[in-house]
Amino acid sequence: MSDLSFGPPVAERPHGRVDKRKLREDQAQLVQHPVSLRRIGALFTPHRGTLVIVVLLIVAASLIGLIQPFIVRDLIDHAIPQQDVAALLAGAGGLVAIAVITALLGVIQTWRATLIGQRVMHGLRTSLFNHLQRQSLGFFTRSRSGEVQSRLINDVGQMQSVITSSATAVASNLTTVVATAAAMVAISWRLSLISLIVLPPAILLTKQVANLRRKVTSQRQAELSTLTSLIEERLSVSGVRLAKIMGTTQADAQRFSDSSSRLIDLEMRSQLAGRWRMATMSVIFAVVPALLYLAAGLPATSGGMSIGTLVAFTGLQAGIFRPVMGLMGISVQWVSALALFSRVFEYLDLNEALPLPTVPRRLPREQVRGEVRFQDVQFSYPKATEPTLQGIDLLLAAGEVTAVVGATGSGKSTLGALVARLADPDQGSITLDGQDLRDLEPKDLADIVGVVSQESYLLHGTVRQNLQWAAREASEEQIWAALEDAQIAELIRSLPDGLETMVGQRGHRFSGGEQQRLAIARTMLRNPKVLVLDEATSALDTVTEALVQKALDRLAQGRTTLLIAHRLSTIARAQKVVVLDAGQIVESGTFEQLAASEGALAQLLEHGDYKQSVNS
Repeated sequence: MSDLSFGPPVAERPHGRVDKRKLREDQAQLVQHPVSLRRIGALFTPHRGTLVIVVLLIVAASLIGLIQPFIVRDLIDHAIPQQDVAALLAGAGGLVAIAVITALLGVIQTWRATLIGQRVMHGLRTSLFNHLQRQSLGFFTRSRSGEVQSRLINDVGQMQSVITSSATAVASNLTTVVATAAAMVAISWRLSLISLIVLPPAILLTKQVANLRRKVTSQRQAELSTLTSLIEERLSVSGVRLAKIMGTTQADAQRFSDSSSRLIDLEMRSQLAGRWRMATMSVIFAVVPALLYLAAGLPATSGGMSIGTLVAFTGLQAGIFRPVMGLMGISVQWVSALALFSRVFEYLDLNEALPLPTVPRRLPREQVRGEVRFQDVQFSYPKATEPTLQGIDLLLAAGEVTAVVGATGSGKSTLGALVARLADPDQGSITLDGQDLRDLEPKDLADIVGVVSQESYLLHGTVRQNLQWAAREASEEQIWAALEDAQIAELIRSLPDGLETMVGQRGHRFSGGEQQRLAIARTMLRNPKVLVLDEATSALDTVTEALVQKALDRLAQGRTTLLIAHRLSTIARAQKVVVLDAGQIVESGTFEQLAASEGALAQLLEHGDYKQSVNS
């Protein structure tokens, strides 16, 4: 149908490294499609009870964990020196109990947070899938390859990490930092001042190490993208076939090898970047406890500090660094998280090109006569300067074949797409037995209208699976009858696996003509009352075309058929011929009438736009 043929986004990389390019993309996405926090919050409203439980679990785990240093201080200062067995047992039991309780709370927290994430993801995923199904084929033509899949799978999938990992980590880090800082001050305000002086330089050095690695990481990610693209392009069915035909297999292998070699160098540089600063940090982290011990031992600064107090404080000071670093990365995580929601909401905010009727009208197959009527139909593609169709008034009589002819770009395929409601007219209406297509139950319309186009699409599965995709309950007898009518039963019987033969990716196991006949058999199983045949044989050789044409003739018998073709013998058998020019009907009548006149059809025939019969 010529007219209507239609790495993770999170900017935070492993080891805290930030992909600046991705961060800029996320920021640009938010400028283009801002996200309302209220809208994000609405996603979690049904789960607010569980959210409260998760927050309480995080706070409880952090607070319970801070009891440990105080127990250690008591053990060292009192229980151990005094050989107080009861205090020793209580202290040791308390440490074990804290470990058990915090582990249990962590499991429950992960369970509840993951449950929220999965339910929110499920709601977004299904809403987005259903919404995209109601878009016209033009939307998918305009979208970049893989963009739809990326937003539906990657972006929604990344939200699981945002909800269950990033959000809970921020809450946990914030609670831990505040609680730990309070505990440090409670144990020793003097040592807290020393830590406050030493902590900022340590954090600064950590950030510098991360900055040093960013450039190398960006280059490595770019090289990985090149390597991935080579694999996708060169090892696909089409890519391997093209490489063998063009004789580029050795050159492709060399290119892959060069890219892989560059990755070795980049990986080494990434691992070695900033090692001396990391060594400096290691020294600083060794110096911090030394300064604390020194301060605790000097009379001027110790304030009568006990050994237990020193050990407890040192443990707290060592544990505050990681959550502080986690909180410093909140800005990057926040932008990345909002960008995920922005990309999904952007698709959800698309106007429904094919909206579902408010109260769908049912049209059972057995009641269908098959009369299709166009009334003052106008249709334009987005950003088109001129309408593709305008002022179309046309009747497809029930049970008759109407052939539509015209030069390329005249709107023939668009006419066929509108019958199948692959798009809706901008103006006017299209009715089936007097019912507007926009008012019909979509499933009923799909059962009634069948389409066979130039491009046949087969699933990567068996022949049987491809046929039963159209009719799940089709019996063995019905399947073979459809294959017989489609002129391909003999070929399928000759295959070792018969109906269980894998068709391969996009049907590459079969030739173009064989794929077309399988597509026709699939349509026959649906037994549609209205049929659209859109250039179904234009890309085939004459021998294959003759076989496919026989199958199409069998398929069209007794059905209301809109025929778009370039074969004179096919057009001549139609009860009515309609000629389109620049989106308008310029003449209509029987083939004999129009061919004998000096009108538009006669000019097309004179200019050789339509082929003679394969049998002539």
